[in-house]
Amino acid sequence: MALPTPARVQERTGAQIFVEQLKIHGAEVVFCVPGESYLAILDALYDASESIKLITCRQEGGAAYAADAYGKLTGKPGICLVTRGPGASNAAAGLHTARQDSTPLLLCIGQVPRRQSNREAFQEIDYRAMFGSIAKWVEQIEDARRIPEVVSRAMQIATSGRPGPVVLVLPEDMQRDLVVTTDAATYQPASAAPTPQSIETLWQLLREAERPMMLLGREGWTAPEALTQIETFASDNALPAAVSFRAQDQFNNDHPNYVGALGVGGNPKLNQRMREADLILMIGTRPDALTVNRYELMEVPRPQQKLIHVYPDPNEIGRVYQPHLAICSTTAEFAAAVAAGPTIDGSHRLTWLHEARRDFEEYIVPTPTPGDVNLGEVLAFLRARLPHDTIISNGAGNYTAWCHRYLLFRRPGTQLAPINGTMGYGVPAAVGAQLLFPDRTVICIAGDGCFLMNGQEFATAVRYNLPIICVVVNNNMLGTIRMHQELHFPGRVSGTMLTNPNFAAYAEAFGGHGEVVEKTGDFPAAFERAIVAKKPAILELRVDPEALSVARTLSEVRAGREK
Repeated sequence: MALPTPARVQERTGAQIFVEQLKIHGAEVVFCVPGESYLAILDALYDASESIKLITCRQEGGAAYAADAYGKLTGKPGICLVTRGPGASNAAAGLHTARQDSTPLLLCIGQVPRRQSNREAFQEIDYRAMFGSIAKWVEQIEDARRIPEVVSRAMQIATSGRPGPVVLVLPEDMQRDLVVTTDAATYQPASAAPTPQSIETLWQLLREAERPMMLLGREGWTAPEALTQIETFASDNALPAAVSFRAQDQFNNDHPNYVGALGVGGNPKLNQRMREADLILMIGTRPDALTVNRYELMEVPRPQQKLIHVYPDPNEIGRVYQPHLAICSTTAEFAAAVAAGPTIDGSHRLTWLHEARRDFEEYIVPTPTPGDVNLGEVLAFLRARLPHDTIISNGAGNYTAWCHRYLLFRRPGTQLAPINGTMGYGVPAAVGAQLLFPDRTVICIAGDGCFLMNGQEFATAVRYNLPIICVVVNNNMLGTIRMHQELHFPGRVSGTMLTNPNFAAYAEAFGGHGEVVEKTGDFPAAFERAIVAKKPAILELRVDPEALSVARTLSEVRAGREK
């Protein structure tokens, strides 16, 4: 007697097989802008709506940023569906962000029918050529029977080693093909671990160090206890702990061993300590340009400091700096290894540690700024007022230097900020975060230029009842570029002035809550009203253009160059 055919090998369309693979691999949310090139997949998602939530964004760049935020917060690939040509082009910024930020991301693009390919058909693009240099893998699925194989490999690549984006291209007619194929099993990311010999060498180097610095990044945190183990490791061995650019949530900022973040808004005294260190233990981060001050904190290729580099991808170790000790490991595996090790007597370096912590504590005290709104004091209010599990997003611009200097992060998964310095990230990232954690407070801080790069996603927040709060820092100019103009071409303002809407009215037009804040003292009450409103909100801070940077006023920047 013949056995019945299993459901998984019955005839299905390519679109149905694709959506079934997403379910198998644990997809919960798909961000998209609908397009005619993947109508069959949209139809298959209709049948999967109980297990996969489809979120319609207003522009593909916003959808890709929201998916990137999902990937950052979960460690699983954020999934973004876009149409061919212009849709894929719009999503490119999100792909680049995921690449430089090492975020697992799956960008799925509808493609022209196979019979039209290579004719420059309507909206046709060769995505292997277009995205080959920024994606970990680009693959076009020609045969629907291979969908389970390709999707499984895509998930594996996106999450293994150095995480990153993968692009899958799905021809329109392939999605409608009826085929028989077997589903894949759930992907399992590969995990690297340190060898006993490397850990033994690590302890020996720590014993010898007089001025060590630990530098933490985002990659490789796969176990919830890993951060606690690293904090204990720092305490037991008197290690000052710094974090890489925009990874401030990777070490409790209230911990006595935390000494600050490198990069934009970082403390110059911390930069100097990195230069003076005799040992740098770099864990879960690659040496991106802003973290290492455009490669000036350590010499290339052989640093004067002894460098121990712990990273899950061997291709990234030694790419810029030759380490004294290379350890190919996820941060979680490394944390478990050092947690089981001895404790080094670090009493001889307590002064080094305490001075570094004191430098940090002094640096986060707000200083006076021109105008009636002091952004530093506003952020100091937020760091005292917000629950420790609040998620804060931002994009790029001079305003972010205030964020990185004055905000504190106490728990992992609370900072969403792009390492690649892309504008327009904050609003869609906040949307992605609030969807994932509906009961947590989510704050987006954005400059006026940054906000309007993807401000249309405020409509997405309204559509899905996501009570994000956007704090828009409005100085009616592109502050970062204006600063560089004044540095190099003082007084010759060209292209950097902006004309803005009333951002409070913008919020209200979508059905959200909006207020304008023109004095520092008015912000706390306005913020409480935004919380009580329980709907998407914009609080517009009207700041003085003279408050150009966290360190110098506009006039000081201009005068410094003119001298």
